Amino acid sequence: MGTVVENLNAVRERIAKAAARVGRAPESITLVAVTKTISVERIREAIEAGHRVFGENRVQEAQDKIQALGRGVQWHLIGHLQRNKVRFVCDLFDLIHSVDSLPLAQEIDRRAAQYGIVMPILIQVNIGDETTKSGVALPDTLPLVQAVAALPHVTIRGLMCIPPALEDPEDVRPYFAQLRGLAEQIAQASLPNVAMTELSMGMSHDFEVAIEEGATMVRVGSAIFGPRPA
Repeated sequence: MGTVVENLNAVRERIAKAAARVGRAPESITLVAVTKTISVERIREAIEAGHRVFGENRVQEAQDKIQALGRGVQWHLIGHLQRNKVRFVCDLFDLIHSVDSLPLAQEIDRRAAQYGIVMPILIQVNIGDETTKSGVALPDTLPLVQAVAALPHVTIRGLMCIPPALEDPEDVRPYFAQLRGLAEQIAQASLPNVAMTELSMGMSHDFEVAIEEGATMVRVGSAIFGPRPA
């Protein structure tokens, strides 16, 4: 495993090649560097290498890192969000990837109103219908989007998924294609306050397939920072 800078360059090259295979511009894909359990020093190496978008799974861990590193970069919340933690998120994150219920969206809306902002979110879809994972069920996604669209201090930018953990990335491809199809269906509804411009899907072992299937954001941790500390 190389240095953070070497790994970042390698991941960027893989993104560019995957994009080229399907006639997409690499610039249309945002690399979200996942920093769960990663030290401030390692994250700073990525920042010094020019990287500007980071993803955190936990609110408390993000608070500590953002306090140490500042707000010169974007921070995305990519992990499950509990309603009792929502009071912190509007001041910490530029985008929330993991909204999966109307009560959660309503609480974000209420807190965003207190800050006088409109909070960008993605709707997390449980694309594999797995009981161990968060996310709205596939058939319930459009009704949820319709309900959340009415909230004045939340704006839906797209969808996110964490597909089943399968060893062969090709076996994950149908799930990514399904999420893209769902986004296209929702876009056709032309709902106010909803733009299906972002598809957050793909991680270190399958992000190239995700890009081929339309991902606009890939969440990559171990391919950049190495295995997570125990």
